[in-house]
Amino acid sequence: MATSLRRRGLALGALSLAGALTLSACGSSDSGDKGSGSGAAKTHTVKTAMGDVKVPVNPERVVVLDTGELDSALTLGVQPVGGTHSASEDSFPSYLPASRTKNIKQVGEIANPNLETVASLKPDLILTSKVRDGDRYEQLRAIAPTVMTESTGTAWKENFQLHAEALGKQAEAKKVVADYDAHVAKVTEAIGGKEKAAATEVNFVRFVEGADIRIYGKQNYIGSILADLGMGRPAITDKAKDGFSYDVSPEKIDLADADVVFTSTYGDPAKAGTTKTMNSGLWKGLKASKDGKVFKVDDRLWIAGIGYTAADKILDEFQAKMTG
Repeated sequence: MATSLRRRGLALGALSLAGALTLSACGSSDSGDKGSGSGAAKTHTVKTAMGDVKVPVNPERVVVLDTGELDSALTLGVQPVGGTHSASEDSFPSYLPASRTKNIKQVGEIANPNLETVASLKPDLILTSKVRDGDRYEQLRAIAPTVMTESTGTAWKENFQLHAEALGKQAEAKKVVADYDAHVAKVTEAIGGKEKAAATEVNFVRFVEGADIRIYGKQNYIGSILADLGMGRPAITDKAKDGFSYDVSPEKIDLADADVVFTSTYGDPAKAGTTKTMNSGLWKGLKASKDGKVFKVDDRLWIAGIGYTAADKILDEFQAKMTG
């Protein structure tokens, strides 16, 4: 009897999700038809990693499925109705104003959204990436027009432009980029100018629970910001796999040596080995450690922010630590 009830519950749950997706698909299709006709719900075509997608000219109910998309939307003045959170947290990044995130509905973890919850929000646009949600693209597009970038991280500036196009905020995006460029120039000057920046080698070390220690290369979000500032990077960064990171055990942490080392931790510092490694003789022997140039920073900002609002906060913190 209990088994029969459980089976009935699962069947009803599946039907409920299927119904929600079907209704959303009908709504999305109707909207597109209207947009191509009388203009009651106008659409425009956006080129995405999954091909051309028709999206509303002025989307009003946007769901974002990663931190980069969340940063982009809020930076451009768009208030999402739903968003995902990281596996290690149950909230949105704290660097974003609480007043802007408190009314965003949680729709599950990054790369594992609850599709029924997404559908219940009746979005008219979904923003995500192929690397996160490519395998559920058909299900997402059945709910609402879905704009996917190819990946995340290094391509954050290009992704931002696609997000801006999908959201109809190109003019706002142009100002955001100009302001960022001016901010980079200001920080570069504050830390001693281009020549000093180039002569100062900076490493970023990330401790990850359940994985090796990552010495970040140049092909990632934080690497691109350091490149914008014209900072020097140690030779070890050229050995990073796919340009992303060179992974080491605590016994090889001396390979992370540089003039300045920034560190962050994903997960529990004890389980990630942060505490043990940073108390080791090898760590204390680093040039940056001896010179007092090791700086702990917020992982959710420096690594997971992946957007212009995060970048501006990183630049401010970078300047403060380098000149403090």
